[in-house]
Amino acid sequence: MRIAVACDHAGFPFKELALETIRSMGHDALDLGTDSSEPVDYPDFAEKVGRAIQTGKVERGLLVCGSGVGAAIAACKMRGIRAGVCHDAYSARQSVEHDNVNVLALGARVIGPALAKVLIKEFLSARFTHEERHERRLAKIAALEEAATGQGGT
Repeated sequence: MRIAVACDHAGFPFKELALETIRSMGHDALDLGTDSSEPVDYPDFAEKVGRAIQTGKVERGLLVCGSGVGAAIAACKMRGIRAGVCHDAYSARQSVEHDNVNVLALGARVIGPALAKVLIKEFLSARFTHEERHERRLAKIAALEEAATGQGGT
């Protein structure tokens, strides 16, 4: 699988760890920045990951900011992007299995590097189950997204 990785300045300390973890699992990692701890705006990097998924350049994405929340909110504004903030192993796996999450958002100021590695591994190892109830719920989410687009959303 090919995974896009991006972070803001708060997430920058975890970027190399994330890239190494992804590659150690046999996946390709696409580094979309940032490349320093100089302040930047997380929506810019969430957009880069979202566009990489939308265009088929990657299958999944990983965003790291201070809390994970801002990056996830920004990513979820993009059509077809389902980002989840996960700070425990169960949520990192279940978000993919039940909700077909394609972007994992982590908070570098919330978790440590050892837990970050676990969460990345859980996220990348998980597969969507395609159970009818989950497919039905995702269809309802897609309908909400479509309705929002018709009302001036993105």
